[in-house]
Amino acid sequence: MTPPRRRLAIAIATFAFAGMTITGCGALGQAVDCQTAAKEVTTIMTEFNTAMASAATDPKAVETAGQDAAAKVKSLAGNYDGEVGAALNDLASGLEGIKIDGSDPQGSMESVNKLQGFITKIQAACS
Repeated sequence: MTPPRRRLAIAIATFAFAGMTITGCGALGQAVDCQTAAKEVTTIMTEFNTAMASAATDPKAVETAGQDAAAKVKSLAGNYDGEVGAALNDLASGLEGIKIDGSDPQGSMESVNKLQGFITKIQAACS
């Protein structure tokens, strides 16, 4: 794996593990919603991470994994309203926006690095 691809794979793996930390939720009803959303997002992002690991050298497979994860997050977002639903939709948009261009590894990293901001939005919606 070339150094830019290795950095991209590490960034994606880091994001996937960050997705597992969506647990801080406030009021009881919202806490239940957030707990459920967090569990499902963690599952989706674990699947995404697994797909990324097997596709690390295939840019189109990386994009396909992002599209698949985005579809699952969009479906999940349909079960929530308010800030949690909006934050999940933002995450889905971020996953859809993953574009890997071998001639522009920095641009590719930016699309992946933006995903952490969406996780932060979900955490904020749950606090």
